[in-house]
Amino acid sequence: MCFLYAISPTPIASSSTALTLINNAQRHLVLQVSSPVLVMQLGLLIVSCIAAASAASTPNPPRAQVILSCTVPGTVALTFDDGPYLYQDDISQMLLSKGAKGTFFMVTIVSVPCVSYFGSIHLDECIYGTKVAARLTRTYQAGHQIASHTWSHPDLTALKADEITNEFNKTDIALAKILGITSPYLRPPYGNYNKLVRQIAYQFNKTLILWDMDTEDSIGATVEQSLQYYDQYIANNSVTIPLQHETEKTTAYQVLPAAIDKLQAAGLRLVTLAECLNQTMYTSELGPGTRDSSWFCPEERSSSVEI
Repeated sequence: MCFLYAISPTPIASSSTALTLINNAQRHLVLQVSSPVLVMQLGLLIVSCIAAASAASTPNPPRAQVILSCTVPGTVALTFDDGPYLYQDDISQMLLSKGAKGTFFMVTIVSVPCVSYFGSIHLDECIYGTKVAARLTRTYQAGHQIASHTWSHPDLTALKADEITNEFNKTDIALAKILGITSPYLRPPYGNYNKLVRQIAYQFNKTLILWDMDTEDSIGATVEQSLQYYDQYIANNSVTIPLQHETEKTTAYQVLPAAIDKLQAAGLRLVTLAECLNQTMYTSELGPGTRDSSWFCPEERSSSVEI
């Protein structure tokens, strides 16, 4: 069985790229493919094909690392789940205006509010949608970090191996197509994981990212309550990876600017997750892709509507 060692294309001619695979005997197989983005997508598909089978068939398969806090002293990685949402542009600009960077964990179907003839409703938007993909691309190009939060935000511990594999793979392919990146980081929805999730994440060359402070914005915390959490954790010198949700308006426009001021006043640097871990931001980075007919979410129920 061949395992993908790294999705890291190597140019071998002006119009072609090499994809290196390594099997369990450490023998190299080099494939020559014309498109670097196709190389990345091919690599992701290979991982998808082997991940579930490997986790199920290997007696004691290795497991992905789980990280809850930064390792570089004096740094904080502000993290935002469930985008790319309507508020992402404003969050990005707020961070930049204060000399900070953020890390955004993406899902691929986001529910957005819309005013219709029937009143206020919510519509599902696909990450491949013109405006959504453009929003995500702007955040990426601003220097913020983009990572996976799975395809449909399920409780991964309730899924079978092939279902977990599908959740990882489809999101990775979307990020590869839109941004040309392969992220080594994944945040499991609800912070839930088990042995099987870690085994499959390892096959995808992923590290699972949790948090050491929850603002509780997604479960109804007020602005004052979320900021109290920041005050408490700053006082205890114990906040390095706060959990926030970019889908929460109060987080975007009230909690975040105040929290940034508090953290910076405490002498903390607000950096990407990769920088706070002294690691590489992306396994592979080729730059934003070109839209084609494959930029489509089958589950999207409102493909004709753009917000």
